[in-house]
Amino acid sequence: MSSVSTAQTAPAPGAFKVIAAASIGNALEWYDILVYGYFAVTISRLFFPTADQTLSLLLALGTFGVSYLVRPLGAIVLGGYADRAGRKASMLASIVLMTIGTGLMVVIPTYASIGILAPIAVLLARLLQGFAVAGEFGSATAFLVEQSTHRKGFFASFQWFGQGLAAVLASFFGVVLTSALTHDQLQTWGWRVPFLFGLLIGPIGLYIRRKLDESPEFRDTVPTRTPVSDLLTSQWDRVLLAIGVVIISTSANYIILYMPTYAIKQLHLPEVLGFIATLIGGLLLTFGAPVFGHLSDSVGRIRIMGAVCVLFAVSAYPAFVLLVGHASLISIVLIVCWLSVLKAAYSGILPALMAELFPVQTRGTGIALSYNISVPIFGGFAPFIAAWLIAETGNNLAPSFYLIVTSLLSLAMLVIIRTRLKLS
Repeated sequence: MSSVSTAQTAPAPGAFKVIAAASIGNALEWYDILVYGYFAVTISRLFFPTADQTLSLLLALGTFGVSYLVRPLGAIVLGGYADRAGRKASMLASIVLMTIGTGLMVVIPTYASIGILAPIAVLLARLLQGFAVAGEFGSATAFLVEQSTHRKGFFASFQWFGQGLAAVLASFFGVVLTSALTHDQLQTWGWRVPFLFGLLIGPIGLYIRRKLDESPEFRDTVPTRTPVSDLLTSQWDRVLLAIGVVIISTSANYIILYMPTYAIKQLHLPEVLGFIATLIGGLLLTFGAPVFGHLSDSVGRIRIMGAVCVLFAVSAYPAFVLLVGHASLISIVLIVCWLSVLKAAYSGILPALMAELFPVQTRGTGIALSYNISVPIFGGFAPFIAAWLIAETGNNLAPSFYLIVTSLLSLAMLVIIRTRLKLS
């Protein structure tokens, strides 16, 4: 099996400017994904109407989850493209596809106008977005981590800086729209505004990425013509380990994304409160991820990530007990902030650890495929699973059980990586 490259590549000139540009493009892509999740309640009423509101919500969240099933295909296509043609080429392709999917969400008529064609069109838009973003994590992470030899954790953490910025933008629209518009205005046209914003700034992200130079490590490597085959035949065990370490990152991410819906449906709080909480949580992720990424370069990645898994496992249940027992703006903000700090501590380090599992020649494919297998299973369906568990059991604490189980699964994978691969 190929070993992970240890070539001492110096940081490219102006690397911070390059990383900022990559992070902005990354934020634009993840923003479109988050907006759907944040406005799931409104979308369920307009595109999936039934006599049972819980069923409508489950259909909307199910569509959110189903779109993740196309991610492994997108990872293979765009991840392999990143390893053959370069990180830049793959990132350009993904942002074009994402912009098209966002455009569909802007113009699709509701169920009241075109009937069953409306939810079908929403599903097609989500499938296209899922395919596009599948290659984004692998190519962008490879691009970022390959900018520096000695500060890979810090540079790679900007993958989550971009995703945190996306959460801030999506939550900001949620706060403004639910505060400034009436219920009828939000239902009629207000929910489309965030998607329109994403559509308008898509070309900006494309322009920024066209100005990027290829990553230094990829330029200095002879690309393989068969990255997918090489990965699956000689590095499949590393793919499995990478899938495992992603589990708690993605489950926590989508439980946080579910919080506006949870606040409305389970806690009966005003819509704006859930968005305020995710806005603050997004800020913590945006600025916390680089801090922990930097820390991992000196302290070690697995040591910090393992401690975070333990904190997730022991604090999830008490956090939701507090939230359910004292439903208010303060409590939901505190819980989302706590989860976001843990999320930042774990996910800020995650991209660098995943990159270290794979050589340069298959890095884009390896990261993309493992991430996009783990996300559909443990993340994309997390809001659906949480809503279903609550509906079936009548227990509003169900999301905490999911976090506990997924944190223990990732902790087990970290132990294997440390003992078997000797990574720290």
